[in-house]
Parts: sequence; C-alpha cells; structure tokens
Amino acid sequence: MTSLDDLSILLLWTAIAIYAGAFVVYAFDLARRSSAMEVTADARVLVAAGSAGGGDADASSASTPRTPAKPRFVLARVGTALTVLGWLFHLGATLTRGIAAGRVPWANLYEFAMIGTLLIVLVYLVVLTRIDLRYLGTFITGLVVVLLGAAAANFYVIVTPLVDPLKSVWLIIHVFVASLSTALLALAFALSVMQLLQTRRERRIAEDAAKPGPRFLATLPDATRLENLAYRFAVVGFIFWTFTLIAGAIWAQDAWGRYWGFDVKETWTFIIWVLYAGYIHARATRGWRGTPSAWLSITGFTAVIFNFAIVNVFFKGLHAYSGLS
Repeated sequence: MTSLDDLSILLLWTAIAIYAGAFVVYAFDLARRSSAMEVTADARVLVAAGSAGGGDADASSASTPRTPAKPRFVLARVGTALTVLGWLFHLGATLTRGIAAGRVPWANLYEFAMIGTLLIVLVYLVVLTRIDLRYLGTFITGLVVVLLGAAAANFYVIVTPLVDPLKSVWLIIHVFVASLSTALLALAFALSVMQLLQTRRERRIAEDAAKPGPRFLATLPDATRLENLAYRFAVVGFIFWTFTLIAGAIWAQDAWGRYWGFDVKETWTFIIWVLYAGYIHARATRGWRGTPSAWLSITGFTAVIFNFAIVNVFFKGLHAYSGLS
C-alpha cells in the first residue's frame, strides 16, 4: 500500500518534470521573441515604404501594409500554463507530506526546500496577474528545478517526530515568513540579472555596436524599469526578512533562554539582513543606482542561497535541523 509520504514523493517528482517542461517552453519563447523582433522590424520597413509610395488613395489604402500587431508570445502562455500545473502537483506533494507528518511540512531542509520553492512559484504567478513578468519564466522555473531537484535527490529524509525546540508556534510563523521573504528576494534577484543584461544592451546600442546583445531583450522593459521592479520586491522581501530575524530571536529566547548567541545560522541571517539594508539604504539615500544596485541585489540573494544550501548542511550549531545524518 502506498503511504502518503510515498505519494508526496511521486507528486514532487512529477512537479519537477512539469517545471522542466515549462523551462523548455519558456526558453523557446525567448528564442521566438528574437524572431518576432526581426519580423516586426521588417514589417515596419514595409509600412514606411508603402506610405512613401505614390498611387491614388484607394490603391494606397488597399495595398499599404498595416502596422504589425504586437506579438502575443503564445509560447510564454503555454509555459505559464505548465507552471501552474506543476505548482498544483507541487502543492499536492507539500500537503501530503504535511498530512503524513501530522504537522506543518517545513521542519527540515528537505521540507523547507519544498515550501520555499512552492512560494517562489506562487509569488511569480500572483504577480503575473498584475504585471507581465513572463520573460522571467525561464529563470524562475530553472531555479526551482535546480533547487527542488537537488533537495529531492540529496536532502530527502523520512518523516520523523519534531525535536523539542521545534515544538512551538514559532515554527509555523518564523519559517513560513522566511520562506515568503526568500520568494520575494528571488524575484528581485531574477530582475536584477535581467537588468544587467538590459543595461549592457542599452550601452552597446548607445555606442552603435553592430551586435547589441540577445534580440529578446528588446521585448523586455528598459533597465530602469527592471531596476525599479527589483527594488520594490527587495523592499517587501526585506520587511519580511526583518520580521524573520525578530521572530527568530523571540523563539530563541523561548527555546534556549537567550535572544542572541551568535550561532552560525543566526549570524548568516543577520548578514543577509545587513546586505539588503545596505542595498536599500544606498539606493534610496545615496543615489547608488544602475549596475552597482543590481550587483548588491544579486549578492544578497547569493547569501540567501549560501545560508540555505551550505550553512544548513556543513555548519554545525543549534539550528542544525536539516534532518541529515
């Protein structure tokens, strides 16, 4: 008889496979965007030529090509549909793991990877209802496939009872808010990477370079717009990370009788807070924008991934709840 945990594993690997399919479709979408830009450019040339040509008004109106319609990026929609389907399987895997454990499914490293990536995709899909960020689809699904696949392959542990320090309401609040913050900072990270690519393209266009860069970048917002979006997501993520830091200190007082002890996990959580505080302060008050701003955002999220993938596995401390032997 298949247990709920076995069902959870099956659902999770199905979700990973669907996410991988979405990644491929999104990648083809970026490639098609390049072709669409070439077709649009050729059509505009024909429109200009037709407008400049002679002939009577009726012949001109009948023969002059119309302004080309804006590309619809159908493959991006297919990729998004696959992402939604993958997320539903992902949600099912997380819920069945939680039911099998009889608690919230984020008490060890494997489960944290499940809930963290689940929220990354959820935030991405929710934002899509207000802002078209489908050009980030390749980046987001690729990141989720790598993180979730690595966790499923290397960090899986069987369901075990909670150790005493984890038997607290703060397990629900602290870890969930940390996961939500990570999801928001992941979007800021992706936008910052795109900002760097777009900045390079815009610089090369200004220099009249023969090859300014990948053509799909012409269908994206400009570097300033990408930077502003990244900043907004980073600010909201930073607010949640601040709450994570405070909630962790309160939980530490309940569990160990002190608010702060310079445990390696506590220290890295504070380092991440300082990096994003510096990023927000420098950009807001010092006018440190553009490429330096993007690199600060990227450095901050790199520290988040280091905290998740390295500190949790290779550093020993009071927060060693990865579940790995």
